[in-house]
Amino acid sequence: MKISNVRLHAVGIPRHTGFVNKHVIVKLETDEGVTGIGEMSDFSHLPKYSIDLIDLSRTLNTLLVGRNPFDIEDINRELLDNFPEAMYYYEKGSFIRNGIDNALYDLCGKILGVSAAELLGGRVRSRMKVCYPIFRQRFMEEVESNMETVRERYGQGFDVFRLYVGKNTEADIELLKRIKSEFGSKVTIKSFDFSHLLDWKETLRTFKALVPYEVGLEMVESPAPRNDFEGLYNFRTRIDYPVSEHVWSSMQQSEMLKKDAVDIFNISPIFIGGLTAARKASALAENGRKSIVIGTTQELSIGTAAMAHLGCALPHLKFTSDPTGPELYIGDVVKNGVQYEDGYLIAPDRNIAGLGVELDEELLEEYKVSDLGWGEVTVHQLQDRTSTK
Repeated sequence: MKISNVRLHAVGIPRHTGFVNKHVIVKLETDEGVTGIGEMSDFSHLPKYSIDLIDLSRTLNTLLVGRNPFDIEDINRELLDNFPEAMYYYEKGSFIRNGIDNALYDLCGKILGVSAAELLGGRVRSRMKVCYPIFRQRFMEEVESNMETVRERYGQGFDVFRLYVGKNTEADIELLKRIKSEFGSKVTIKSFDFSHLLDWKETLRTFKALVPYEVGLEMVESPAPRNDFEGLYNFRTRIDYPVSEHVWSSMQQSEMLKKDAVDIFNISPIFIGGLTAARKASALAENGRKSIVIGTTQELSIGTAAMAHLGCALPHLKFTSDPTGPELYIGDVVKNGVQYEDGYLIAPDRNIAGLGVELDEELLEEYKVSDLGWGEVTVHQLQDRTSTK
């Protein structure tokens, strides 16, 4: 069996906030009629340049047509040569590698008649605990709308939330106070996510202001500028909570291990370049006696299904993870989206081969867009994922 064609479909799907995210759906076709699907998720992010989809399609067809889809490791090495790591966690080359790797696991699973989790070593759990994001507050007026989000999502079974912080500490404190007053211990805040906005000393001052109001805090995320390994270490040694950071390259992860800079590696296929790379990053974390969480850029159901298979195959996943992307969008491009129950992401049925989701061609056409650009969207909109300037 050989790969016979690579098809890329750009889609734009609005979030409930009004922000439109653009993704690329991948189809890997074979000479025996089996097709694997994947997702290059969330191109609508910094750095603010877009991919030429026609050129990307030509490039991927040149690289992949005629290849055996089971040569996953060799194909990933070639993809890495052409779309190298750049030490930046929104590097779009990682998005491209991730989409192809998703599709390879889906395709090979379908050929063998097994789920993607079996290809990743087999399940150790059938679901993983996840949190719902509360996006960064810049104004006090946003507190009430975020309380409404907590109420709505709690009613749907989500009882753990991740709070983006670092722009308006007064608003963050007010939100934390109101959550604790209204919900008590029924709702917890998994993490304060600083998203590399502040240097470690300013983060420490802000953290000390927030921590008296924490409710069930599991960790602090990204408390120093990107690739500031000394800053991560300095912050980590001054607090009594675990520190987490995203993994976006093998070199960056190795440096964090050398510096003993974090307690938890945030591993997401989209940022590290696919399930294959994420599995390696997870093994490195395990060998280094570090915990992990499964991170997210808020994928659609195809990308989220891949993360569900990954998370359910990792024995050292000990903390609440992040993949709730499909809940943030008004639509999707599959017939059978991933499912959430009581705040858990449920792994796709292991009796369904591959990733376990089926593409809906009508929805693919409905959400079709011509390119991956975004025009006049501001940096703040890209950071906060909102349509409000």
